[in-house]
Order: sequence, then structure tokens, then C-alpha cells
Amino acid sequence: MTDLLARHRAVIPNWVGLYYDQPIEIVSGKGCRVTDAQGTSYLDFFAGILTNMLGYDVAEVREAVERQIATGVVHTSTLYLIRSQVELAEKIAKLSGIPNAKVFFTNSGSEANETALAAALVARKANQVLAMRGSYHGRSFGTVAVTGNAAWKASSNDPFGTHYLHGTDRQLPHYAGMSDAQFMDACVADLRALLSGGIHPADVGALIAEPVQGVGGFTMAPDGLFARYKEVLDEHGILLISDEVQTGWGRTGAHFWGIQAHGVTPDMMTFAKGLANGFAIGGVVGRGDLLDGIRGNGISTFGGNPIATTAASVTLDYVLSHDLQRNAAVTGAIVIDGLKAAAAQLTTVGEVRGRGLMFAVDLVDPATRKPSPPLAGKVLEATRERGLLIGKGGLYGATLRMAPPLTISEAEAREGLGLLLDALRAVEAAALEA
Repeated sequence: MTDLLARHRAVIPNWVGLYYDQPIEIVSGKGCRVTDAQGTSYLDFFAGILTNMLGYDVAEVREAVERQIATGVVHTSTLYLIRSQVELAEKIAKLSGIPNAKVFFTNSGSEANETALAAALVARKANQVLAMRGSYHGRSFGTVAVTGNAAWKASSNDPFGTHYLHGTDRQLPHYAGMSDAQFMDACVADLRALLSGGIHPADVGALIAEPVQGVGGFTMAPDGLFARYKEVLDEHGILLISDEVQTGWGRTGAHFWGIQAHGVTPDMMTFAKGLANGFAIGGVVGRGDLLDGIRGNGISTFGGNPIATTAASVTLDYVLSHDLQRNAAVTGAIVIDGLKAAAAQLTTVGEVRGRGLMFAVDLVDPATRKPSPPLAGKVLEATRERGLLIGKGGLYGATLRMAPPLTISEAEAREGLGLLLDALRAVEAAALEA
């Protein structure tokens, strides 16, 4: 392992981060568990950053991909008809709830968001975009520009103007103590002020927003805020793009798409991550007139290829036939409720939040109550030592974020909760002794 780590550091850029003081190599997986090169087994509560949506070695997906590979056709490009691509697009268009929807497939969420932004800016003949504070939309040029988290901005050069809205920043002093209704009123008033004096509404293409901010630490706006925002946007013809890269396919439990918690249908939705259970795929589903309106010729060399769309179609069928949205609600509640109950006795825990199988814990300094990235790092190590894989992020790098496969059982949810609480208590005890 030491040799592989040295080789990694010699040829991989240093900004490609690795977890743990002693990074692990995952060599096999089954169900919701993986095994590293040393033979250590882990319960996976991060799923390849929400990408192994069904877990590992799912027979239905593996066999469908093997059948496609056996045809000898791994790739053709979108210059030719691809049956699995069309069939998958039909399913997603129907599930989207967007009238007259069309779908364009890409390789990643970044590409999907680039496509949606291009469609919005062309349709509106605009050069400005609205986004949310604390957001993350990808690592490509346009998506970096709309990302509202400075830690993930690789460049300050923007292809268009971006203006950030409130909604997930209730920790700010002037919002403290506000009810959801009061906070939403304040956010909407701020948007109206921006469009009436800060920028010209005719120059704005769209608002792009994550229903639950992924990299931001699973922070979220109060339910209904985006419906309130859309009322204002509709007055000016400004479009709404919901970034469902992490919130789609029932992961939030209560809804199939994250934006549905707000009671609104967006003009476009982007997706990626778990759709093909580990195979690279992304895309945008939106009003047909918007996607048809992108100027110039366009193809996607690898986007929507036969392998990825075959895997995605089977994965989506599995999610629906096994009612994994309901499972996300049930198993997510086990973990979230357990964490909230324990948090009252943990001085290093600032906040517990989540929805379905997306949940997060903020680590804070017990004396100052300020975000503590070092404590979060220690819990990350402590969970690995106990056989649990989790993620870390948030606006300050002090948030533990977790999103197990949607197939996790109730027993596994309780097991993971127990391992996590044991790690949190151990780290707190050591911090208080120091």
C-alpha cells in the first residue's frame, strides 16, 4: 500500500485528495460492504460519493452490462441510434413531470450542468445566472463559476456573471431565531431587491440550485422556498434549474426528486451520480423547447453510450421495483433520529440534519462552538478504524456527510449508527481530556 501511495503521489495532481492518514485501496464489494487490499471489511456509508446507489455486485446490473458487452458494441456515439439510450430517456422524461420533456446524456454532473446553463442562457439571450450560497455544481469552467463554495473554485475567471441568493445560510446572525416563514420572506425580499436594482432581470438566464447541497454538507433551504423564488422568477421569464445530481432517484425518501419537497416543477433538472450504479453517466431533462433551442451542432462522444445507458436503465428499474425511495425514508430515519437523540449529550456536535439517506453531522470546538475541521478529520479516521466509511465536507470542512446505498437494510442502518456514535464519543472523550 505504501508503494501504491507513493506511485499515486508521483503521477496524480496533489489537489486530488485522499481520505485517511493511511489511504485505502478498495478491491472488492458485495451489497453495502467493501473490502480493502489488506482484507479489512467496511460498511459503506458514502457509496463512492453517492454513486454506488444499489451497492456492489448487483446481479441485475452486472448481467445486463455483460450481455451488452457480449454483443461487441461498447461504443457507437450519438451519431447512431442507441436503443438503450432512447429507452432510458423515455423513462426519465416520464418520471420528471416536466411537460414535453427531452433528455440529453453526458458523462458527469458537471457536463450536465454546463448543458442546462447553455440552454437557459441561449433561450433567454442572457449573460447572468443566479445560484445559491454554499452550492457546488462541478469542476468545469461554467460550473465553477456558479459554485458558491470558495474551497471548490479552481478559477476566478467566469464566463458569465453569477449572483448568489440566500436560503441555506441560516447560521448568519441576522437570520438567527427566524421561523421558516420569516426566513423565506427575507430571502424573497432579497431576490426582489436584487432584480429591481442590482441586476436587470432581462440579463438573467436561470436560477440553478441543489434541493439539498451535497458538497455543502447536506444543508438545505426550507421546504417551499424554491416555489416562492419561482413565483418571482416567472414574473421575468427567468428559468429554474434543479441540480439533482445528489438528490435524485428517491434518495431523499419523501420524494423521487429533491425539488418536489418545494412543490414546484423546474424547467430543467440535471442528474448523474447513482443512476448507473457506478458507470459514468449524467444528463439533463428539461422542456423540449429549451433543449432543442441550443444553437449549433452537438453530439456527445461518450455520453449516453450503450454500456452506461444499459446499466442505468436496469438500475432505475431496480429502484422503482424494489421501492427504494421508501427504504431511504425508513432507514434514513433510523440513523437521523438516532444521531439527533445522541447529539444532546455530545458537546462536539453542532448540528445533525438530513433527509432520507442523506445525513450530516457538524463537528464544533466544544469551547468556542466554532466549526472544527480537525475534529471532523479525527472522526473520519475513527469510523474507518471501526469498519465504517463516511464522507467529509461542508462549507468549513467540518461536516461528516453520509449517503449509504439505497439498498441498505434496517439492521445495517442500526449497525452503522452504532459505529458512528462510538467514533463520535471516542473523539469527544479524547478532545475533552486534551
